[in-house]
Amino acid sequence: MKKVLIIFAVFLVLIVSVPLIVALFMPTDFTVERTVEIDRPKDEVFEFVKYLRNQDQFSRWGSLDPNMRQEYRGTDGTVGFVAAWEGNEDVGKGEQEITAIEEGRRIETRIQFIEPFESRADAYMITEEIGERQTRVIWGFESSFPRPMNLLLAVMNIDEAIGDDFEEGLTNLKTIMEAEPEPEEQES
Repeated sequence: MKKVLIIFAVFLVLIVSVPLIVALFMPTDFTVERTVEIDRPKDEVFEFVKYLRNQDQFSRWGSLDPNMRQEYRGTDGTVGFVAAWEGNEDVGKGEQEITAIEEGRRIETRIQFIEPFESRADAYMITEEIGERQTRVIWGFESSFPRPMNLLLAVMNIDEAIGDDFEEGLTNLKTIMEAEPEPEEQES
């Protein structure tokens, strides 16, 4: 009986320690990024995406709970503006704050998830001119899992899960921006 207990104890230690050892060698950080090309001038696209309230029009997450409660603090489109939300289990509770703006090119935000689990991520949108009237939009998200939670990166395809949401949002953004009427040109 003593041998069985020793074997069981060794087996139990291995089951517990192997994943912890693996977690030590796995990355903790991850980045997800998607891109779309929009047939609109860069300045027009950037002027739209720099306002967090506009994300409700194209982001997949804004459509997951039509009864989601939202609160805004500050001046949208400026550093320090906060968009907070609380909704069903699909959207949870959290807030997004504009942390930096490189006018005409890049907006950075910090997303603080509160429920269903606490975590933090940094997100960004970059607009690049790729033609006289075309813009590339890059939507990215950077975060990390502490050890041993980083083991989830081995079993979850974070890039696909978040990336699919970004792709849907960017497709919606393209549709919205390309549907806008062209501003009338002044005759000289």
